[in-house]
Amino acid sequence: MKDVIEALEARREQARLGGGQTRIDSQHAKGKLTARERIHVLLDEGSFEEYDMFVEHRCSDFDMQNQKIPGDGVVTGQGTINGRLVYVFSKDFTVFGGSLSLAHASKIVKVQQMAARNGAPVIGLFDAGGARIQEGVDSLAGYADIFMENVLSSGVIPQISVIMGPCAGGDVYSPAMTDFIFMVKDTSYMYVTGPDVVKTVTNEEVTHETLGGASVHAKKSGVVDGAFENDIEALIQMRRLIDFLPASNREQPPVRPVHDVFDRQEMSLDTLIPPNPNTPYDMKELITKVVDEGDFFEISPQFGGNIICGFGRIEGSTVGVVANQPMTLAGVLDIDASRKAARFVRFCDCFNIPLVTFVDVPGFMPGTKQEYGGLIKHGAKLLFAYAEATVPKVTVITRKAYGGAYDVMSSKHLRGDVNYAWPTAEIAVMGAKGAVEIIFRKEAGDPEKLAARTKEYEQNFANPYVAAKKGYLDDIIMPHNTRRRISKALRTLKNKKLTNPWKKHDNIPL
Repeated sequence: MKDVIEALEARREQARLGGGQTRIDSQHAKGKLTARERIHVLLDEGSFEEYDMFVEHRCSDFDMQNQKIPGDGVVTGQGTINGRLVYVFSKDFTVFGGSLSLAHASKIVKVQQMAARNGAPVIGLFDAGGARIQEGVDSLAGYADIFMENVLSSGVIPQISVIMGPCAGGDVYSPAMTDFIFMVKDTSYMYVTGPDVVKTVTNEEVTHETLGGASVHAKKSGVVDGAFENDIEALIQMRRLIDFLPASNREQPPVRPVHDVFDRQEMSLDTLIPPNPNTPYDMKELITKVVDEGDFFEISPQFGGNIICGFGRIEGSTVGVVANQPMTLAGVLDIDASRKAARFVRFCDCFNIPLVTFVDVPGFMPGTKQEYGGLIKHGAKLLFAYAEATVPKVTVITRKAYGGAYDVMSSKHLRGDVNYAWPTAEIAVMGAKGAVEIIFRKEAGDPEKLAARTKEYEQNFANPYVAAKKGYLDDIIMPHNTRRRISKALRTLKNKKLTNPWKKHDNIPL
Protein backbone atom coordinates (compact mmCIF):
# COMPACT_ATOMS: atom_id res chain seq x y z
CA MET A 1 0.00 0.00 0.00
CA LYS A 2 2.83 2.35 0.85
CA ASP A 3 4.36 1.84 -2.60
CA VAL A 4 1.04 2.67 -4.28
CA ILE A 5 0.65 5.87 -2.27
CA GLU A 6 4.21 6.93 -3.02
CA ALA A 7 3.65 6.25 -6.72
CA LEU A 8 0.54 8.43 -6.66
CA GLU A 9 2.42 11.26 -4.99
CA ALA A 10 5.22 10.96 -7.53
CA ARG A 11 2.70 11.25 -10.36
CA ARG A 12 1.11 14.27 -8.70
CA GLU A 13 4.50 15.91 -8.32
CA GLN A 14 5.24 15.32 -11.99
CA ALA A 15 1.89 16.85 -12.99
CA ARG A 16 2.49 19.89 -10.77
CA LEU A 17 5.76 20.59 -12.60
CA GLY A 18 3.87 21.06 -15.88
CA GLY A 19 6.41 21.62 -18.65
CA GLY A 20 9.36 21.31 -16.26
CA GLN A 21 11.54 23.56 -14.12
CA THR A 22 13.32 25.18 -17.07
CA ARG A 23 10.05 26.46 -18.51
CA ILE A 24 8.83 27.51 -15.06
CA ASP A 25 12.03 29.56 -14.65
CA SER A 26 11.39 31.11 -18.07
CA GLN A 27 7.89 32.07 -16.97
CA HIS A 28 9.26 33.74 -13.85
CA ALA A 29 11.93 35.54 -15.89
CA LYS A 30 9.13 37.23 -17.88
CA GLY A 31 7.61 38.55 -14.64
CA LYS A 32 4.76 36.03 -14.74
CA LEU A 33 3.51 33.48 -12.24
CA THR A 34 2.84 29.88 -13.25
CA ALA A 35 -0.71 28.57 -13.68
CA ARG A 36 -0.70 26.95 -10.23
CA GLU A 37 0.90 29.93 -8.51
CA ARG A 38 -1.87 32.11 -9.90
CA ILE A 39 -4.54 29.83 -8.48
CA HIS A 40 -2.75 29.86 -5.13
CA VAL A 41 -2.91 33.69 -5.01
CA LEU A 42 -6.51 33.85 -6.27
CA LEU A 43 -8.13 31.33 -3.93
CA ASP A 44 -8.31 30.98 -0.16
CA GLU A 45 -5.37 29.13 1.34
CA GLY A 46 -5.80 25.36 1.03
CA SER A 47 -9.22 25.58 -0.64
CA PHE A 48 -8.28 24.45 -4.17
CA GLU A 49 -9.61 21.06 -5.28
CA GLU A 50 -8.11 20.11 -8.64
CA TYR A 51 -9.86 18.09 -11.33
CA ASP A 52 -8.38 16.11 -14.21
CA MET A 53 -4.76 16.42 -13.10
CA PHE A 54 -3.78 13.34 -15.12
CA VAL A 55 -5.66 14.06 -18.35
CA GLU A 56 -3.51 13.80 -21.48
CA HIS A 57 -4.19 14.61 -25.11
CA ARG A 58 -5.16 11.82 -27.49
CA CYS A 59 -3.43 13.06 -30.64
CA SER A 60 -1.07 10.73 -32.50
CA ASP A 61 -0.24 12.88 -35.54
CA PHE A 62 3.14 14.61 -35.94
CA ASP A 63 4.72 12.29 -33.34
CA MET A 64 2.44 13.77 -30.63
CA GLN A 65 1.92 10.32 -29.07
CA ASN A 66 5.46 10.69 -27.69
CA GLN A 67 4.82 14.17 -26.28
CA LYS A 68 2.36 13.85 -23.44
CA ILE A 69 2.33 15.85 -20.23
CA PRO A 70 -0.24 15.27 -17.45
CA GLY A 71 -2.82 18.06 -17.28
CA ASP A 72 -2.33 18.96 -20.95
CA GLY A 73 -1.72 22.67 -20.47
CA VAL A 74 -4.57 23.76 -18.22
CA VAL A 75 -5.17 23.49 -14.46
CA THR A 76 -8.86 23.22 -13.50
CA GLY A 77 -10.86 22.88 -10.32
CA GLN A 78 -12.80 24.64 -7.60
CA GLY A 79 -12.03 26.57 -4.46
CA THR A 80 -13.25 29.50 -2.42
CA ILE A 81 -12.72 33.25 -2.31
CA ASN A 82 -13.41 34.58 1.17
CA GLY A 83 -15.33 31.37 1.83
CA ARG A 84 -17.54 31.54 -1.28
CA LEU A 85 -17.38 28.83 -3.96
CA VAL A 86 -15.81 29.60 -7.35
CA TYR A 87 -14.62 27.46 -10.25
CA VAL A 88 -11.37 28.23 -12.01
CA PHE A 89 -9.26 27.22 -14.98
CA SER A 90 -5.72 28.45 -15.44
CA LYS A 91 -3.85 27.95 -18.69
CA ASP A 92 -0.30 26.64 -18.30
CA PHE A 93 2.08 28.25 -20.80
CA THR A 94 4.86 25.82 -19.80
CA VAL A 95 2.95 22.93 -21.44
CA PHE A 96 2.74 23.19 -25.24
CA GLY A 97 2.57 26.99 -24.83
CA GLY A 98 -0.86 26.58 -23.22
CA SER A 99 -2.27 25.66 -26.65
CA LEU A 100 -5.72 24.13 -26.75
CA SER A 101 -6.35 20.49 -27.60
CA LEU A 102 -9.64 18.62 -27.45
CA ALA A 103 -8.69 17.12 -24.07
CA HIS A 104 -7.63 20.54 -22.78
CA ALA A 105 -10.98 22.00 -23.90
CA SER A 106 -12.91 19.14 -22.26
CA LYS A 107 -11.33 20.03 -18.92
CA ILE A 108 -12.48 23.63 -19.24
CA VAL A 109 -15.99 22.62 -20.35
CA LYS A 110 -16.29 20.34 -17.31
CA VAL A 111 -15.70 23.19 -14.83
CA GLN A 112 -17.94 25.53 -16.85
CA GLN A 113 -20.78 23.03 -16.61
CA MET A 114 -20.20 22.35 -12.92
CA ALA A 115 -20.19 26.10 -12.20
CA ALA A 116 -23.50 26.59 -14.03
CA ARG A 117 -25.07 23.55 -12.38
CA ASN A 118 -23.98 24.53 -8.88
CA GLY A 119 -24.56 28.26 -9.24
CA ALA A 120 -21.03 29.62 -8.78
CA PRO A 121 -18.82 32.07 -10.70
CA VAL A 122 -16.18 30.79 -13.10
CA ILE A 123 -12.83 32.56 -13.48
CA GLY A 124 -10.55 31.89 -16.44
CA LEU A 125 -6.84 32.78 -16.31
CA PHE A 126 -5.48 32.99 -19.86
CA ASP A 127 -1.86 32.54 -20.90
CA ALA A 128 -1.82 30.57 -24.14
CA GLY A 129 -0.75 30.42 -27.75
CA GLY A 130 -4.09 29.57 -29.32
CA ALA A 131 -5.14 26.32 -31.01
CA ARG A 132 -2.86 23.29 -31.00
CA ILE A 133 -2.15 23.06 -34.70
CA GLN A 134 -1.29 19.35 -34.58
CA GLU A 135 -4.90 18.54 -33.65
CA GLY A 136 -6.49 20.40 -36.53
CA VAL A 137 -10.27 20.43 -36.45
CA ASP A 138 -10.38 18.72 -33.02
CA SER A 139 -8.87 21.86 -31.54
CA LEU A 140 -11.47 24.02 -33.30
CA ALA A 141 -14.22 21.74 -32.00
CA GLY A 142 -12.85 22.18 -28.50
CA TYR A 143 -13.07 25.94 -28.80
CA ALA A 144 -16.66 25.76 -30.01
CA ASP A 145 -17.59 23.56 -27.02
CA ILE A 146 -16.20 26.23 -24.68
CA PHE A 147 -17.99 29.02 -26.56
CA MET A 148 -21.28 27.16 -26.23
CA GLU A 149 -20.92 26.97 -22.45
CA ASN A 150 -20.04 30.69 -22.33
CA VAL A 151 -23.29 31.49 -24.10
CA LEU A 152 -25.46 29.15 -22.02
CA SER A 153 -23.97 30.50 -18.78
CA SER A 154 -24.35 34.16 -19.77
CA GLY A 155 -26.67 35.85 -17.30
CA VAL A 156 -26.77 32.68 -15.17
CA ILE A 157 -23.40 32.85 -13.38
CA PRO A 158 -20.73 35.56 -13.37
CA GLN A 159 -17.94 34.76 -15.83
CA ILE A 160 -14.61 36.57 -15.45
CA SER A 161 -11.54 36.39 -17.70
CA VAL A 162 -8.05 37.55 -16.76
CA ILE A 163 -5.55 37.80 -19.62
CA MET A 164 -2.12 37.13 -18.09
CA GLY A 165 -0.05 36.34 -21.18
CA PRO A 166 -0.60 35.83 -24.89
CA CYS A 167 -4.19 35.29 -25.95
CA ALA A 168 -4.73 34.92 -29.68
CA GLY A 169 -6.99 33.42 -32.32
CA GLY A 170 -9.76 31.25 -30.93
CA ASP A 171 -8.68 32.01 -27.35
CA VAL A 172 -9.96 35.61 -27.56
CA TYR A 173 -13.59 34.76 -28.26
CA SER A 174 -14.30 32.97 -25.00
CA PRO A 175 -13.17 35.97 -22.91
CA ALA A 176 -15.15 38.26 -25.23
CA MET A 177 -18.36 36.47 -24.20
CA THR A 178 -17.67 36.63 -20.47
CA ASP A 179 -18.94 39.41 -18.22
CA PHE A 180 -15.62 41.06 -17.42
CA ILE A 181 -12.14 40.91 -18.94
CA PHE A 182 -8.99 42.20 -17.28
CA MET A 183 -5.38 42.32 -18.47
CA VAL A 184 -1.91 42.56 -16.98
CA LYS A 185 0.20 45.40 -18.32
CA ASP A 186 3.29 44.62 -20.41
CA THR A 187 3.02 40.81 -20.16
CA SER A 188 -0.36 40.18 -21.77
CA TYR A 189 -1.91 40.84 -25.17
CA MET A 190 -4.94 39.66 -27.10
CA TYR A 191 -5.82 39.80 -30.78
CA VAL A 192 -7.54 37.72 -33.44
CA THR A 193 -4.48 37.65 -35.71
CA GLY A 194 -0.89 38.36 -34.69
CA PRO A 195 1.65 40.87 -36.05
CA ASP A 196 3.07 38.43 -38.62
CA VAL A 197 -0.32 37.77 -40.21
CA VAL A 198 -1.16 41.48 -40.13
CA LYS A 199 2.05 42.28 -41.99
CA THR A 200 1.35 39.59 -44.61
CA VAL A 201 -2.24 40.66 -45.23
CA THR A 202 -2.19 44.44 -44.80
CA ASN A 203 1.54 45.23 -44.93
CA GLU A 204 1.29 46.95 -41.54
CA GLU A 205 4.19 46.54 -39.14
CA VAL A 206 2.98 46.41 -35.53
CA THR A 207 4.23 45.04 -32.24
CA HIS A 208 2.30 42.73 -29.94
CA GLU A 209 1.69 45.67 -27.59
CA THR A 210 0.48 48.17 -30.19
CA LEU A 211 -1.75 45.54 -31.78
CA GLY A 212 -3.34 44.05 -28.69
CA GLY A 213 -1.70 45.13 -25.45
CA ALA A 214 -3.39 46.43 -22.32
CA SER A 215 -2.70 50.01 -23.43
CA VAL A 216 -4.85 49.37 -26.51
CA HIS A 217 -7.74 47.36 -25.09
CA ALA A 218 -8.16 49.19 -21.77
CA LYS A 219 -8.08 52.68 -23.32
CA LYS A 220 -8.97 52.56 -27.02
CA SER A 221 -11.03 49.50 -27.96
CA GLY A 222 -12.81 49.02 -24.63
CA VAL A 223 -12.47 45.24 -25.05
CA VAL A 224 -11.16 44.87 -21.49
CA ASP A 225 -12.52 46.31 -18.26
CA GLY A 226 -9.24 47.17 -16.60
CA ALA A 227 -5.48 46.63 -16.62
CA PHE A 228 -3.25 45.89 -13.64
CA GLU A 229 0.47 46.28 -13.04
CA ASN A 230 1.31 42.61 -12.44
CA ASP A 231 -0.13 39.15 -11.81
CA ILE A 232 -0.40 39.61 -8.04
CA GLU A 233 -2.37 42.86 -8.24
CA ALA A 234 -4.70 41.44 -10.89
CA LEU A 235 -5.54 38.36 -8.83
CA ILE A 236 -6.04 40.30 -5.59
CA GLN A 237 -8.41 42.66 -7.41
CA MET A 238 -10.36 39.66 -8.74
CA ARG A 239 -10.86 38.52 -5.14
CA ARG A 240 -12.20 42.00 -4.39
CA LEU A 241 -14.52 41.97 -7.41
CA ILE A 242 -15.98 38.56 -6.53
CA ASP A 243 -16.90 39.96 -3.09
CA PHE A 244 -19.34 42.36 -4.79
CA LEU A 245 -21.09 39.74 -6.94
CA PRO A 246 -23.82 37.19 -6.24
CA ALA A 247 -22.83 33.61 -7.02
CA SER A 248 -25.59 33.26 -9.63
CA ASN A 249 -28.79 34.82 -10.94
CA ARG A 250 -30.70 32.78 -8.35
CA GLU A 251 -29.19 34.79 -5.51
CA GLN A 252 -29.43 38.33 -4.21
CA PRO A 253 -26.21 40.39 -3.98
CA PRO A 254 -24.02 39.50 -1.00
CA VAL A 255 -24.37 41.53 2.20
CA ARG A 256 -21.40 42.19 4.42
CA PRO A 257 -21.19 43.78 7.89
CA VAL A 258 -20.67 47.53 7.71
CA HIS A 259 -19.91 50.20 10.31
CA ASP A 260 -20.85 53.13 8.07
CA VAL A 261 -24.23 54.43 9.27
CA PHE A 262 -26.93 54.76 6.60
CA ASP A 263 -27.85 58.34 7.55
CA ARG A 264 -24.33 59.75 7.47
CA GLN A 265 -24.42 63.35 6.28
CA GLU A 266 -21.76 64.74 3.95
CA MET A 267 -21.91 68.50 4.31
CA SER A 268 -19.15 68.94 1.72
CA LEU A 269 -21.59 67.80 -0.98
CA ASP A 270 -23.55 71.04 -0.53
CA THR A 271 -20.66 72.84 -2.23
CA LEU A 272 -19.69 70.16 -4.77
CA ILE A 273 -21.47 71.89 -7.68
CA PRO A 274 -19.46 74.95 -8.83
CA PRO A 275 -21.29 78.30 -9.19
CA ASN A 276 -20.41 78.41 -12.90
CA PRO A 277 -22.55 75.78 -14.69
CA ASN A 278 -19.72 75.17 -17.18
CA THR A 279 -17.10 74.37 -14.54
CA PRO A 280 -16.40 70.66 -14.11
CA TYR A 281 -16.25 68.76 -10.83
CA ASP A 282 -15.26 65.19 -10.01
CA MET A 283 -18.30 62.89 -9.83
CA LYS A 284 -16.12 60.24 -8.15
CA GLU A 285 -16.08 62.43 -5.07
CA LEU A 286 -19.85 62.13 -4.83
CA ILE A 287 -19.75 58.36 -5.39
CA THR A 288 -17.09 57.66 -2.77
CA LYS A 289 -18.87 59.87 -0.24
CA VAL A 290 -22.18 58.06 -0.75
CA VAL A 291 -21.15 54.38 -0.83
CA ASP A 292 -20.14 52.46 2.28
CA GLU A 293 -16.70 53.42 3.57
CA GLY A 294 -15.72 54.93 0.21
CA ASP A 295 -15.19 51.43 -1.25
CA PHE A 296 -15.80 51.59 -5.01
CA PHE A 297 -14.65 49.06 -7.64
CA GLU A 298 -14.60 50.88 -10.96
CA ILE A 299 -15.14 49.07 -14.27
CA SER A 300 -13.26 50.32 -17.37
CA PRO A 301 -11.79 53.42 -15.70
CA GLN A 302 -9.63 54.29 -18.73
CA PHE A 303 -12.26 53.80 -21.44
CA GLY A 304 -15.27 56.05 -21.98
CA GLY A 305 -14.15 58.27 -19.13
CA ASN A 306 -17.17 60.55 -19.55
CA ILE A 307 -19.24 57.93 -17.75
CA ILE A 308 -18.35 56.07 -14.56
CA CYS A 309 -19.46 52.48 -13.89
CA GLY A 310 -18.64 50.31 -10.93
CA PHE A 311 -19.70 48.50 -7.78
CA GLY A 312 -20.16 49.90 -4.30
CA ARG A 313 -22.25 49.01 -1.27
CA ILE A 314 -25.11 50.72 0.53
CA GLU A 315 -25.87 49.35 4.01
CA GLY A 316 -23.56 46.44 3.24
CA SER A 317 -25.37 45.33 0.07
CA THR A 318 -23.92 45.63 -3.45
CA VAL A 319 -25.19 48.32 -5.80
CA GLY A 320 -24.15 49.13 -9.36
CA VAL A 321 -23.27 52.79 -9.84
CA VAL A 322 -23.54 54.63 -13.16
CA ALA A 323 -22.62 58.31 -13.26
CA ASN A 324 -21.82 60.97 -15.84
CA GLN A 325 -18.34 62.43 -15.29
CA PRO A 326 -18.19 66.22 -15.89
CA MET A 327 -14.38 66.06 -15.74
CA THR A 328 -14.27 64.30 -19.15
CA LEU A 329 -16.03 65.82 -22.17
CA ALA A 330 -18.42 67.53 -19.73
CA GLY A 331 -20.07 64.15 -19.08
CA VAL A 332 -21.58 63.96 -22.56
CA LEU A 333 -22.93 60.64 -23.86
CA ASP A 334 -20.96 59.37 -26.84
CA ILE A 335 -20.48 55.97 -28.48
CA ASP A 336 -17.90 54.68 -25.99
CA ALA A 337 -19.80 55.85 -22.91
CA SER A 338 -23.10 54.43 -24.18
CA ARG A 339 -21.61 51.01 -24.97
CA LYS A 340 -19.77 50.82 -21.68
CA ALA A 341 -22.72 51.81 -19.50
CA ALA A 342 -25.27 49.71 -21.40
CA ARG A 343 -23.29 46.52 -20.86
CA PHE A 344 -22.79 47.34 -17.19
CA VAL A 345 -26.49 48.07 -16.64
CA ARG A 346 -27.43 44.76 -18.29
CA PHE A 347 -24.97 42.86 -16.11
CA CYS A 348 -26.48 44.37 -12.97
CA ASP A 349 -29.99 43.51 -14.15
CA CYS A 350 -28.93 39.90 -14.89
CA PHE A 351 -27.65 39.44 -11.35
CA ASN A 352 -30.23 41.32 -9.26
CA ILE A 353 -27.91 44.21 -8.42
CA PRO A 354 -29.78 47.51 -7.78
CA LEU A 355 -28.75 50.49 -9.90
CA VAL A 356 -27.87 53.92 -8.51
CA THR A 357 -27.49 56.57 -11.22
CA PHE A 358 -25.99 60.04 -10.78
CA VAL A 359 -26.88 62.37 -13.64
CA ASP A 360 -25.05 65.40 -14.97
CA VAL A 361 -25.35 65.13 -18.73
CA PRO A 362 -25.43 67.94 -21.33
CA GLY A 363 -26.71 65.62 -24.05
CA PHE A 364 -25.30 63.38 -26.77
CA MET A 365 -22.02 64.18 -28.48
CA PRO A 366 -22.56 66.01 -31.80
CA GLY A 367 -20.40 65.63 -34.90
CA THR A 368 -19.79 63.56 -38.02
CA LYS A 369 -17.40 61.18 -36.26
CA GLN A 370 -20.10 60.14 -33.81
CA GLU A 371 -22.87 59.96 -36.39
CA TYR A 372 -20.76 57.94 -38.83
CA GLY A 373 -19.82 55.63 -35.97
CA GLY A 374 -23.47 54.86 -35.26
CA LEU A 375 -24.16 56.99 -32.18
CA ILE A 376 -27.90 56.56 -32.73
CA LYS A 377 -27.71 52.80 -32.29
CA HIS A 378 -25.08 52.88 -29.56
CA GLY A 379 -27.01 55.49 -27.59
CA ALA A 380 -30.12 53.37 -27.97
CA LYS A 381 -28.27 50.49 -26.27
CA LEU A 382 -28.10 52.45 -23.01
CA LEU A 383 -31.72 53.55 -23.32
CA PHE A 384 -32.74 49.95 -23.99
CA ALA A 385 -30.70 48.62 -21.07
CA TYR A 386 -32.24 50.99 -18.54
CA ALA A 387 -35.75 50.52 -19.90
CA GLU A 388 -35.68 46.71 -19.73
CA ALA A 389 -33.98 46.55 -16.31
CA THR A 390 -36.32 45.32 -13.58
CA VAL A 391 -33.95 45.70 -10.63
CA PRO A 392 -34.44 48.61 -8.19
CA LYS A 393 -33.39 51.87 -9.85
CA VAL A 394 -32.62 55.04 -7.88
CA THR A 395 -31.60 58.18 -9.77
CA VAL A 396 -30.16 61.48 -8.55
CA ILE A 397 -29.81 64.45 -10.93
CA THR A 398 -27.06 66.70 -9.62
CA ARG A 399 -26.80 69.38 -12.31
CA LYS A 400 -27.56 69.18 -16.06
CA ALA A 401 -30.05 66.74 -17.57
CA TYR A 402 -30.61 67.96 -21.09
CA GLY A 403 -32.48 66.58 -24.07
CA GLY A 404 -32.82 62.90 -24.86
CA ALA A 405 -29.91 62.18 -22.51
CA TYR A 406 -32.24 63.09 -19.61
CA ASP A 407 -34.60 60.33 -20.72
CA VAL A 408 -31.82 57.79 -21.20
CA MET A 409 -30.20 58.19 -17.78
CA SER A 410 -32.69 56.10 -15.79
CA SER A 411 -35.47 58.68 -15.87
CA LYS A 412 -38.90 58.12 -14.35
CA HIS A 413 -40.16 57.51 -17.89
CA LEU A 414 -37.94 54.41 -18.17
CA ARG A 415 -39.41 52.95 -14.98
CA GLY A 416 -37.03 54.63 -12.59
CA ASP A 417 -38.34 53.69 -9.14
CA VAL A 418 -37.19 56.68 -7.11
CA ASN A 419 -35.94 59.79 -8.88
CA TYR A 420 -34.38 62.64 -6.93
CA ALA A 421 -32.75 65.92 -7.92
CA TRP A 422 -30.51 68.32 -6.10
CA PRO A 423 -31.72 71.95 -6.04
CA THR A 424 -28.89 72.72 -8.49
CA ALA A 425 -30.43 70.46 -11.15
CA GLU A 426 -31.41 71.82 -14.58
CA ILE A 427 -33.85 69.66 -16.55
CA ALA A 428 -34.61 70.96 -20.02
CA VAL A 429 -34.46 70.19 -23.71
CA MET A 430 -31.17 72.12 -23.89
CA GLY A 431 -29.18 74.85 -22.16
CA ALA A 432 -30.76 78.29 -21.80
CA LYS A 433 -28.45 80.05 -24.27
CA GLY A 434 -29.04 77.53 -27.08
CA ALA A 435 -32.76 77.40 -26.43
CA VAL A 436 -33.15 81.19 -26.51
CA GLU A 437 -31.15 81.50 -29.73
CA ILE A 438 -33.59 79.09 -31.39
CA ILE A 439 -36.86 80.33 -29.89
CA PHE A 440 -36.05 84.04 -30.30
CA ARG A 441 -33.87 83.91 -33.39
CA LYS A 442 -35.55 87.09 -34.68
CA GLU A 443 -34.03 88.98 -31.75
CA ALA A 444 -30.51 87.70 -32.48
CA GLY A 445 -29.28 91.20 -33.29
CA ASP A 446 -30.21 92.58 -29.87
CA PRO A 447 -27.83 91.26 -27.14
CA GLU A 448 -29.77 92.95 -24.33
CA LYS A 449 -33.05 91.33 -25.32
CA LEU A 450 -31.32 87.94 -25.70
CA ALA A 451 -29.75 88.29 -22.25
CA ALA A 452 -33.17 89.05 -20.74
CA ARG A 453 -34.74 86.12 -22.57
CA THR A 454 -31.93 83.83 -21.36
CA LYS A 455 -32.46 84.90 -17.75
CA GLU A 456 -36.21 84.33 -18.15
CA TYR A 457 -35.61 80.85 -19.58
CA GLU A 458 -33.25 79.98 -16.73
CA GLN A 459 -35.80 81.06 -14.14
CA ASN A 460 -38.57 79.07 -15.80
CA PHE A 461 -36.75 75.91 -16.88
CA ALA A 462 -33.17 75.71 -15.54
CA ASN A 463 -34.27 74.22 -12.25
CA PRO A 464 -35.81 70.96 -11.00
CA TYR A 465 -39.17 72.39 -9.95
CA VAL A 466 -40.98 72.11 -13.29
CA ALA A 467 -40.20 68.38 -13.44
CA ALA A 468 -41.14 67.97 -9.78
CA LYS A 469 -44.50 69.67 -10.37
CA LYS A 470 -45.27 67.14 -13.09
CA GLY A 471 -44.30 64.15 -10.89
CA TYR A 472 -41.22 63.28 -12.93
CA LEU A 473 -39.16 63.70 -9.76
CA ASP A 474 -40.13 62.18 -6.44
CA ASP A 475 -38.37 64.84 -4.40
CA ILE A 476 -35.77 67.58 -4.48
CA ILE A 477 -33.21 66.68 -1.83
CA MET A 478 -30.38 68.36 0.02
CA PRO A 479 -27.02 67.17 -1.33
CA HIS A 480 -25.69 66.37 2.14
CA ASN A 481 -28.58 63.93 2.66
CA THR A 482 -27.94 61.98 -0.55
CA ARG A 483 -26.63 58.82 1.15
CA ARG A 484 -29.55 58.73 3.60
CA ARG A 485 -32.18 59.22 0.90
CA ILE A 486 -30.65 56.58 -1.40
CA SER A 487 -30.37 54.13 1.51
CA LYS A 488 -34.00 54.59 2.49
CA ALA A 489 -35.14 54.29 -1.13
CA LEU A 490 -33.26 51.01 -1.57
CA ARG A 491 -34.82 49.68 1.64
CA THR A 492 -38.30 50.28 0.27
CA LEU A 493 -37.37 48.55 -3.00
CA LYS A 494 -35.97 45.40 -1.40
CA ASN A 495 -39.02 43.33 -2.29
CA LYS A 496 -39.72 44.97 -5.65
CA LYS A 497 -41.35 42.66 -8.18
CA LEU A 498 -41.49 43.64 -11.83
CA THR A 499 -41.51 41.43 -14.90
CA ASN A 500 -41.27 42.20 -18.58
CA PRO A 501 -43.65 40.66 -21.15
CA TRP A 502 -42.76 37.06 -22.08
CA LYS A 503 -40.34 36.77 -24.95
CA LYS A 504 -37.77 34.29 -26.19
CA HIS A 505 -35.22 37.08 -25.84
CA ASP A 506 -35.06 40.76 -26.66
CA ASN A 507 -33.45 42.28 -29.73
CA ILE A 508 -31.26 45.04 -28.30
CA PRO A 509 -29.79 47.31 -31.01
CA LEU A 510 -26.34 45.74 -31.27
